[in-house]
Amino acid sequence: MKYFVDSSAWIEYFNGSSAGEKVNDIMLNEESEIFIININIGEVVSFLKRESKNIETAYESMIKRAKIFEITPRIAKEAGILHAEKRMNKSTISLADTLIISAAKSINAKIVAKDPHFKDVKEAILL
Repeated sequence: MKYFVDSSAWIEYFNGSSAGEKVNDIMLNEESEIFIININIGEVVSFLKRESKNIETAYESMIKRAKIFEITPRIAKEAGILHAEKRMNKSTISLADTLIISAAKSINAKIVAKDPHFKDVKEAILL
């Protein structure tokens, strides 16, 4: 199974929470293929830096455990359209979140997240 691990899920994982344990279980499953997009690395590093956590260890873990998914122009366009549609309906969803949604759809992957912006996304597994 293919999974995109959202920033919110990585943060739970690095904090060692019960939600993070669920992320760990997915990562340890030999049938899991884990993906991340570059912007999520930046989001996680920013959060951990503000919390005075070890960003180098976290960065190395993300790079080791996940494949970097490159956003194509087509996926960026789809994410932009989705972002605009959600924002017109008063959502506060980020462009990073819509990039993950569009990327996940492009390879039939699930999204692992704690972020409530994913609650209506059929591909999402909410922690």
